[in-house]
Amino acid sequence: MESSLSAYGLMPLAIISAIVYSVIGFVVFALAFLIIIKISPFSIIKEIGEDQNVSPAIIIGSVFLSLSLIIQAAIRG
Repeated sequence: MESSLSAYGLMPLAIISAIVYSVIGFVVFALAFLIIIKISPFSIIKEIGEDQNVSPAIIIGSVFLSLSLIIQAAIRG
């Protein structure tokens, strides 16, 4: 008898690897955000939250977008 996961086309190894890659991606994003906060000469959270400055948010968004493309290329090989 087939397992219930493979009956729906889901392979347990594929699910586990997707979870592992997701965790690795979240860790990389968190580290990148911490590095950006540490190396910036001003408070990014203050600039975005209190001063309503959009440009630091655009920079952080572009860094996250480029990181997601790098992680996606690394996963695909």
